[in-house]
Amino acid sequence: MFSARTLSGGHRAVRLHHFRSHVVSRTSPNLAFVPACLPPDPVEVAELQHFVSQSKKLFVMTGAGVSTESGIPDYRSEGVGLYARTDRRPVQHAEFVRSASARQRYWARNFVGWPQFSSHQPNAAHLALRDWEKLGKLHWLVTQNVDALHSKAGSQRMTELHGCTHRVFCLGCGDQTLRSELQEHFEALNPTWKAEALGVAPDGDVFLTDEQVRTFRVPACSKCGGILKPDVTFFGDTVSRDKVNFVHQRLAESDSMLVAGSSMQVYSGYRFALAAREKQLPIVILNIGPTRLDHFASLKLNSRCGELLPLIDAH
Repeated sequence: MFSARTLSGGHRAVRLHHFRSHVVSRTSPNLAFVPACLPPDPVEVAELQHFVSQSKKLFVMTGAGVSTESGIPDYRSEGVGLYARTDRRPVQHAEFVRSASARQRYWARNFVGWPQFSSHQPNAAHLALRDWEKLGKLHWLVTQNVDALHSKAGSQRMTELHGCTHRVFCLGCGDQTLRSELQEHFEALNPTWKAEALGVAPDGDVFLTDEQVRTFRVPACSKCGGILKPDVTFFGDTVSRDKVNFVHQRLAESDSMLVAGSSMQVYSGYRFALAAREKQLPIVILNIGPTRLDHFASLKLNSRCGELLPLIDAH
């Protein structure tokens, strides 16, 4: 049995057991950040059902389109993604490491956005995939998301490919802590600092002006005084070789691949689809809008993940 909590080595020891909750919000999905699409076509539902029924060890990769129905915006969705609505771009790894002002800006925005971002709950898609795992249908889940919603839903056979915003580590000594604990340090260092959010971004931060950010104080590592960074792979950084190899091993054990809610534009995830293609595994895509895999997928479905996945019987 693989350990979902030790798969990637390094700074992954911080446990997320406090996310285990079977009391998950069953309210209607938040569709503000979901592109318009038609309801699932019965023929396509039947085709997906056949694919899942034929699969014995299903490898699933999820992207931001799984979490948009929980109210978290993504970057690339047509018309509603961050790139379509603003000129804002995510923080770059090199800039974060090199620039104290970049870190101050990032953490100020993240501090304001954290209470809302951390309160998001899994939707029907997360719960369906959790259930597929319990039934033995889902062999391994790889998510490109950093929002912990699969963990909150109860998924365990899982790799967070790009890490998770709910964990923080020190670039100097590797000391790890929970993001919720860092929030308390922020509050203690900035007792009178206040800022109004001007909009929410996909990774938990918000839009703030330079003037708002200027007086925000950022704590250093309590152990060595080093730089604190969220345990996520920023743009421009790379996923560790150990983690990539681990995921390739799980893919090698699988007999089919489902991509849900991802355009697969980022190579760190796309490489696994290329490997699945090389192994001649059937690949099905569930995503609103075109993806990088459309030309070699066995089946492409343009539906909401939270609307279609719960319709499938994984027994």
